[in-house]
Amino acid sequence: MSEQAIRVAFVGNPNCGKTTLFNALTGANLKVANWPGVTVEKKEGTVTYKGKKLNLVDLPGIYSLTSYSIEEKVSRKCVMEDDIDVIVNVVDASSLERNLYLTMQLLELGKPVILALNMMDVVKERGMEIDNHRLPEMLGHIPVVPVSARKRTGLNVLLHAVEHHFEEDTKSQVLKYSPDLEEKIEKLQILLKEKYPDLNYLRWTAVKLLEDDEETKKEYPLDAPDILDKSYEKEIINQKYNYIEEVVEEVLFYKNASNEGKTDRVDKILTHEFWGVPVFLGIMALVFFLTFTIGDAVKGIFEIGLDELLAGASALLTSLHASDWVVSLVVDGVISGVGGILTFLPNIFILFLALGILEDSGYMARVAYVMDGIMGKVGLSGKAFLPMVLGFGCTVPAVMATRTLEKEEDRKRTILLTPFMSCSARLPIYVLFSSIFFPECAALVAFSLYALGLVAAILLALVLGKIKKGESAGTLLMELPEYKMPNARTIAIYVWEKVKDYLSKAGTTIFVASIVVWFVLNFGIHGLVTDVQDSFGAVLGRWLEPVLAPAGMGLWQIGVSLIAGLSAKEVVVSSMAVLFGIANINSAAGMGEMSAILASYGFGPVNAYALMVFCLLYTPCMATVGTIKKESNSWSFTAKMVVFQLIFAYLAAVLFYQVGSLIF
Repeated sequence: MSEQAIRVAFVGNPNCGKTTLFNALTGANLKVANWPGVTVEKKEGTVTYKGKKLNLVDLPGIYSLTSYSIEEKVSRKCVMEDDIDVIVNVVDASSLERNLYLTMQLLELGKPVILALNMMDVVKERGMEIDNHRLPEMLGHIPVVPVSARKRTGLNVLLHAVEHHFEEDTKSQVLKYSPDLEEKIEKLQILLKEKYPDLNYLRWTAVKLLEDDEETKKEYPLDAPDILDKSYEKEIINQKYNYIEEVVEEVLFYKNASNEGKTDRVDKILTHEFWGVPVFLGIMALVFFLTFTIGDAVKGIFEIGLDELLAGASALLTSLHASDWVVSLVVDGVISGVGGILTFLPNIFILFLALGILEDSGYMARVAYVMDGIMGKVGLSGKAFLPMVLGFGCTVPAVMATRTLEKEEDRKRTILLTPFMSCSARLPIYVLFSSIFFPECAALVAFSLYALGLVAAILLALVLGKIKKGESAGTLLMELPEYKMPNARTIAIYVWEKVKDYLSKAGTTIFVASIVVWFVLNFGIHGLVTDVQDSFGAVLGRWLEPVLAPAGMGLWQIGVSLIAGLSAKEVVVSSMAVLFGIANINSAAGMGEMSAILASYGFGPVNAYALMVFCLLYTPCMATVGTIKKESNSWSFTAKMVVFQLIFAYLAAVLFYQVGSLIF
């Protein structure tokens, strides 16, 4: 056993600090994949304690082991796997009663469970005290370890408990139900043992059968109508909570019962019925203001570096007597295309840093609560807004986040709406065109596009809600986490993962797209061309010109750029750099050159805004399309969605251009 790695599952309620604790133990050396057969993210990491290897698995946040959502099903299946040796149940110590319900279910499995009491600083702040001696006694003498994920305290004690408890492997029964229920459980255990001799979780399975749990009935059908005569779920839940109340009363003490936590005071404003939405919009406006002001101040360094790289590469290739087309491919195609995107990295960094701080502070959960009223009026729960908020960062995880919704129809409707949230890939487009055509209010213009995407999603949801008459969105029930000081390590890991994804796209998708665009512009029917007007790109673009003209985008270069943007939205900017022959499009000189070229075609501020509207709403990138197919498991739904968004974006751009041309 000493040579065997211990496999540890981290389980806990949403917003209990579980992932922060997991990151504190494993660092950024994570292995991220999907669980077999489903699109739920699987995070694994390793840590060594006193020569012993521990394989850690971070499971999705759940409130119980009852399978409603995909994430609950995945978490339940994982903790029941034979290769899980120890369960670390991370609980929010400041909300002990709510967290202990999951603990009681885990204890019924009979596996070694360790209780990690997180957020003890909040407990102290609220004037509360927990008896850490009495608590383990009432939970079957399981290890109870106070930890702080943010302050990285108690980690070694937790790892020691994992190793020690793994070797002890205690399986004590904690809760005894009423005599009637216990009698039924005992009878069911006998029947299960006879029919399924290899079943390890007899008592847990018996309890689930009494609860009329669908998953358990499918996996372990049992013909016992005299015992399973009705659902005993409410009775079991009530008796669990009765015992939890006894535990809480026994172990939790209030030094100052009248003490009002800072969370309650702040929430009076941030979750206010009237002020909640304006505050949210104000916070997001501040985020984009900082994204522009700080990002633009820093990106000058990147622009200087790009100019030096372009000059150096050109000089080097010339000195090596490389042919003109090779120099053009490397300098005008690859370096200009990829390098132009990299100059937007400071803006992307600031955006994800701000979103990471808002998420880790506990504010983002409030957004769903605040938006519940609005979303309810359009036929969706506030829970559907959480994936939409994630879409401000990247649409791929946002679409994946819809798996928390219980109804398949709600999932598909939310998937349809989520791409309208302006992801970070669109930011370079907004930065470029708002800086060129709206220099005095660039941040405000960019923010208006984010707001427009949100409005478009809500209006579309309203229309769909009218079509689906009679369907209720249901009530949003969620526990709002405590406000806390954002953890620098957690945010650093979050930002690094996002920046790494951005850089990987620059090195792969955008790299390939830049080369393809260069070839499309430099080759025609008769091979290499000297005039770009004879290229394949020009032919394709001229075909698109009359189609895009009503939307104010009647330039063949724009048409080609939009097609290239289907691979990744950042490619729109890199393609324009190549198409218009601008070496460093994000520099002051590059934007001046771009402005002059577009002005010569009569392309002004109204055209620019219509273009940004189209880029906001049209078909998402191929990675998102692939994710939509996986999540919906339907090519038909995916294809219809792609076509719909393309048409919707075109009509919106036409509307904005035509109306704007009349006004301005």
